[in-house]
Amino acid sequence: MISLSVNDKAASGRRSGPRPVNLRTDLGALADLIELAFADTMDSSGRAAIREMRALGSMGIARSLVMGLNEMAEGIGLGYVWVEDGQIVGNASIYPAHLPRGAPRTWIIANVAVHPEFRGRRIARALMESCLGAIRARSQTPHPTAILQVVDPNPVALHLYERLGFIADGRFTHWRRSAAARAMPYGDESPPVTITRRRAGEWRAEYALALRARPDAAGGVGWLRPTLPSLFRQSLLSRISDLFSLRSLERLIIRGEGQDSGQIRASLWIESGFTSSSTQLTLLCDPDTSALYGEALLRLATARYRLRANLTLEHPADDDVINALLKQYGFTPQRTLMHMHWHP
Repeated sequence: MISLSVNDKAASGRRSGPRPVNLRTDLGALADLIELAFADTMDSSGRAAIREMRALGSMGIARSLVMGLNEMAEGIGLGYVWVEDGQIVGNASIYPAHLPRGAPRTWIIANVAVHPEFRGRRIARALMESCLGAIRARSQTPHPTAILQVVDPNPVALHLYERLGFIADGRFTHWRRSAAARAMPYGDESPPVTITRRRAGEWRAEYALALRARPDAAGGVGWLRPTLPSLFRQSLLSRISDLFSLRSLERLIIRGEGQDSGQIRASLWIESGFTSSSTQLTLLCDPDTSALYGEALLRLATARYRLRANLTLEHPADDDVINALLKQYGFTPQRTLMHMHWHP
C-alpha cells in the first residue's frame, strides 16, 4: 500500500510548475508517484519497472554509469515532472520507440501521472505540452510522430489527448492463459484444416493477410508493431540477435484452398525467450475465416503448451469472434488499452 501524502510539504516558496526530470534526485519520488497513480491497472511488468526505478535511485555513485546503459532511465530522463512546493506531484516520460524497419522515427509518451490530491488543475495537460515541445525540438522533421496508450475506459485522459491532437488507432485487449488453466477436451473434434509452418518465401502472402486483418488505421498488428513488410521478413541481423539472446519465433499458417491457394488465410506467431515468463501469441485471421481457422490455431497452441507455459496475447478488442474463442480456451482478459498517435 503506497502512501504519498502531500500534507508534509517542503518549505513554502519553492518553485512550482514543470521542469525536466533530474535522474540523480527524482527516481525514488517518481517510483512512489507512478505506483500510486497506476495502482489499479499496473501489471507485473509495471511492478518490475517500479522496483528497477527504486534500485537505480539507491545506487549512489554507480548510478550514472548504469543509467547510461538503461533504457528505462533514458526515457524517464527525457521527461518532465511537476513540482508543487518542492514535492513531485506529476510526471510524463518520453521514450524513443523501437519500431520495425521502415517506420518513421517515433516517440512514446508514458507514465503520465498526477497525484490524486492535485488532479483537475491542468497539470497533466501542461506536462504533455512540455513533452510534445521536447519531441518537436528533438525531431529532425517538421512533422514528428508520438504514440501513447491509455487504459480503456478513461474518458478524462482520452479527452485530454484528443484535444492535444492525438488520434485513436484502436483498442487492444491483453489476454493471459495460465499453464495451470483447465484443460480443454482435446479429442477428435479438431477443425478440419491443415496447419503448417510458414516458408520464408511466403512473407508477402502473410503481409497481405495483415493488411486485410490488421491495417495500420486500426492499430496495426499491435503495440509497437505497425503493419510493415519488415515485420514479416526477418533480417539476417535479427535472426542472429534472436540466436544469441535465445529468443525464438515460430510462424504457423493456414493456406487458402482452390483459387485462394496462394493466400495465407490465418497465421499464428509463437514467440518465446529464455528469460521470459510466458509465451507470446499473435493471431491474424481473415474475418470470414476467423471462427474456423482461429479456433484451429488456438486449439493447437493451448494443447501444446498446457502445463508447460503461460500464454499471453494482444488482440483487437472489437474482434468478437476471436475474443469469444479466447474465453472458451481458458484465456482471461487482463486490461484493454487504446492506442493513439500524434502526427501534426
